[in-house]
Amino acid sequence: MIMTMFLQSLSLRKASVFLFFYFLAFALHVSARPATFLQDFRVTWSDSHIKQIDGGRAIQLVLDQYAGCGFASKAKYLFGRVSMRIKLIPGDSAGTVTAFYMNSDTDAVRDELDFEFLGNRTGQPYTVQTNIFAHGKGDREQRVNLWFDPAADFHLYTIFWNHQHIVFYVDDVPIRVYRNHEAKGIPFPKLQPMGVYSTLWEADDWATRGGLEKIEWSKAPFYAYYKDFDIEGCPVPGPATCASNRGNWWEGATYQALNAMEARKYRWVRMNHMIYDYCTDKSRYPTTPPECVAGI
Repeated sequence: MIMTMFLQSLSLRKASVFLFFYFLAFALHVSARPATFLQDFRVTWSDSHIKQIDGGRAIQLVLDQYAGCGFASKAKYLFGRVSMRIKLIPGDSAGTVTAFYMNSDTDAVRDELDFEFLGNRTGQPYTVQTNIFAHGKGDREQRVNLWFDPAADFHLYTIFWNHQHIVFYVDDVPIRVYRNHEAKGIPFPKLQPMGVYSTLWEADDWATRGGLEKIEWSKAPFYAYYKDFDIEGCPVPGPATCASNRGNWWEGATYQALNAMEARKYRWVRMNHMIYDYCTDKSRYPTTPPECVAGI
């Protein structure tokens, strides 16, 4: 109401100028979806193996006997949502790893949020492994077999991160939740901005059946495709107050926990498609890790 009365008191030209700078100021605080790959990303590894397609709105990553490849965001971000649509390697992809992750790039005290897509033999399901590093401590792997063929079409993979929790989504299905339990002495990433990364690489010493299945190089080259790069978060460097601004949409009341529909989907994935959870691996953790007991 106050905004409306204020604009009515201005001439049409002055109102237009005011609105332009109002929305510009908002845009400077929160990064939004780039138009092309090169707007927000740069090639970090083997640029000859990354090809821009559709006018730079999509890219092709290549893995062959000579090299894999990778790219990273030009900026780092503190809280928000990062997503990409990815079409994974079709057919015999055993021994390959396609990764999409966030990383603070701070060595021993790094924070990191990982999607790793582990290839498999033709006809066998793709496995997605997630992992979380908080204040330098990782080894929080969980694995889920995807319930669809991720090489037949593009699917949306999302990392959502606010002060309350971190959620990994496959399309609109939450497959993992890591809650902020700092009050219980459990580390939670909230101080270090993280870049957005992706790589396609050979990992046949561990990726498929613990390294028993090796890459069939006769099937090379291997291709993965990306599009719809979407980053909405607080860029660093950027406005110093952005990350602490509880007015950011991702800090809203509806994003403080999974809603009822998301919670049902989350339980469905855990019951029907989870194949490994570090929380229940007594050979590695005789005492259940505290974040597993604290819950979501």
